[in-house]
Amino acid sequence: MKILHILDSLNRGGAEVLALDVCKNASKNDLNLTFVATGEGVLFEDFNDSGVDFHYFKRRFPIDLGVIRNLRKLIKTKHIQLIHAHQAVEGMHAYFASLGTKTKVVLSHHGFIPDRKNLFSLKFLLKKVAANIVVSQALLNWYESETKLKFPTNTKVIHNGVDQKRLKWDGENLKTELGLSLETKLFGMVGNFYLDPRKDQLTVCKALKKVFTEDETLHFVFVGGFTKDAEAKFLECKEFCENNNLLDRIHFLGVRTDIPKILNSLDCFVLSSFHEGLPISVLEAMLCNLPCILSDILPNLEVSNNGEYAEIFKTQNADNLAEIILKMLTNNSLRDNSTVIFAEENYSIEAHISNLKSLYGNYIK
Repeated sequence: MKILHILDSLNRGGAEVLALDVCKNASKNDLNLTFVATGEGVLFEDFNDSGVDFHYFKRRFPIDLGVIRNLRKLIKTKHIQLIHAHQAVEGMHAYFASLGTKTKVVLSHHGFIPDRKNLFSLKFLLKKVAANIVVSQALLNWYESETKLKFPTNTKVIHNGVDQKRLKWDGENLKTELGLSLETKLFGMVGNFYLDPRKDQLTVCKALKKVFTEDETLHFVFVGGFTKDAEAKFLECKEFCENNNLLDRIHFLGVRTDIPKILNSLDCFVLSSFHEGLPISVLEAMLCNLPCILSDILPNLEVSNNGEYAEIFKTQNADNLAEIILKMLTNNSLRDNSTVIFAEENYSIEAHISNLKSLYGNYIK
């Protein structure tokens, strides 16, 4: 089967990391894959070097006829049987490029909070595409209850997957970089600061204020940048930590490309969030055999098998989070092999690609 994946942004995010893992593992999993980018980002060279047939068609307008023409030409010359789009804007271009051909289009829904323009595009596309892929049952329920989108019967839940091989790390420990002893307990969260109610770093900062009064050793790292409209959220957290004398033990590392180093240096992973699809960062942490503390939103419960493979705290409840962090600090056997075994069985990139191929096969004759 000849498949084309298309993404508009190549910045580091859940959808982009997932697509990159698929590209890097396509050939060994018998997936004949072409990849098209219509925008740039920090992962541009990674996609270009991923081992698949890579094309860049720069999008200059919301609906760009040049991109549609180039896609249509690629469909014909490469005999593309199915296009897999990951966002509404690519879905629109893929749909128009495929008109009059036998090429099918499938659209993934990763969990962003759509604005009015994206909502309009999604409503148009839901019944036009051959299949809709939603990354968790919880996200599907959220879409239907909060955005009033009505997903048709051609909708399939396929969980995200992660390439465990890229998470291996045997270099310098982050603790050494930060000037800490290797015995120091280091907890951390990976996630960007967004204007939309997605991540909730401030609740972590408030919880750590309480934790630090009872524990004098823990350090914490926040990994992630901020979108252009979310600098105020970042500064709010930084200011809270500064006003409460926490900055000597809370480290804001910004955007990092060495996520394997980060995860393999942590003693515990924390994800405090309001909204997720199926968080790639949690899958990565679990596959690194890290104990996890997650806010109790439904996607986090789904990814952890209803809390069986993670500690769960009440969303936006700093006191509850502080209690759990303190409990984890006194646990001398934080790592449990059952978590990584569960993650390998359910969230490996091989399992993800196998599920994709099964769905693709339904629409390729």
